[in-house]
Amino acid sequence: MSLADYLPVAIMLVLVLAFGAGGIGVSWLIAPKKPTPEKLAPYECGIFPEHEPAQRFPVKFYLVAMLFVIFDIETVFLFAWAVQFQDLGWFGIAAVGIFTLLVIETLGYVWKRGALDWNVKRRARYLEDRREAA
Repeated sequence: MSLADYLPVAIMLVLVLAFGAGGIGVSWLIAPKKPTPEKLAPYECGIFPEHEPAQRFPVKFYLVAMLFVIFDIETVFLFAWAVQFQDLGWFGIAAVGIFTLLVIETLGYVWKRGALDWNVKRRARYLEDRREAA
C-alpha cells in the first residue's frame, strides 16, 4: 500500500474535525448568553431535586462498565481477525489465542476479586470479618 491509499481517510478525518469544530464554534457564536436561574438549575424529568443524594454511585457500576468496554473491544478484534483468518494463518491463530487468554485471565482476576459479586453478604472476606467480630 502506498501513502496515496490513505488520502481518503485523511480527507475524512479533516472533514470530521472541521465539522465538529465548526458546529461548536457556530453554536458558541449564535447562542444567547443570558443565563437565568431557570437555565442554570439542574433538570431531570421535570422535577427539581430537593436535596443531594445520600450516597455516591458505587465504584462497582464503573467497574462493570469498564469490563463491558473491554469485552466489546475484544469482540471487535475477533471480528477483524475472522475476516482475515485465511491470510493470517497460524500466526493469527496464535495472536488471537494469546489475546483471548489474557482477556480470560483478566475476567478470572476480576471475578476472584469480587467485582462481579453484587451480594456483599455472601463474599468470603465479609463472612470472615463477621466470624471474627462474633
